[in-house]
Amino acid sequence: MARLLYAILLGLVGAGIVHIAILFLLPVYTNQDAWVQLSKAADLNEVVLVGQGHAESRAVGAGNPLLEKAACRFDLSRGVVHVHGDGTVPFWSMSLYDRTGLNIFSFNDRTAPDGLLDFLVLTPDQMLRMRKDLPQEFQNAIFIEADVVEAILVVRAFVPDATWRPQVTAFLKGIVCEQR
Repeated sequence: MARLLYAILLGLVGAGIVHIAILFLLPVYTNQDAWVQLSKAADLNEVVLVGQGHAESRAVGAGNPLLEKAACRFDLSRGVVHVHGDGTVPFWSMSLYDRTGLNIFSFNDRTAPDGLLDFLVLTPDQMLRMRKDLPQEFQNAIFIEADVVEAILVVRAFVPDATWRPQVTAFLKGIVCEQR
């Protein structure tokens, strides 16, 4: 009986130590999320290359070595965000993440009109206002209604072999993430 009480007491003390250690480590890990890492590399609405060989490789995860990535942070309280780019690559995909890293929307070049990278990210209120008077330049754009204020956009492009790398890098560097 004494051994059982000793084991229970030892387990409770060990669990307490683990919980206290987690509480002390929490501030270290909360300052290393994707938002903070990208904010060190670029301002809001500035596109930055992430991944293999780039400074902020940890910001959006390790990922696939055959995919190059670019990311952009934005704040919808400042207005609608228009993301567009020129050029062609074998495949691209876009993911939209909220401030906590939850994926809230994604699509790829197979679902975009003519495979072009051209879309708007808006809040529901901004979407209502945009529908009343749609500018001509957004006629072919994809509209993404996101019920968030701050978000991270990640565009991934496929690099089938080394000969494609310059074209894919140029495509990602040519992405514009502008506030409207």
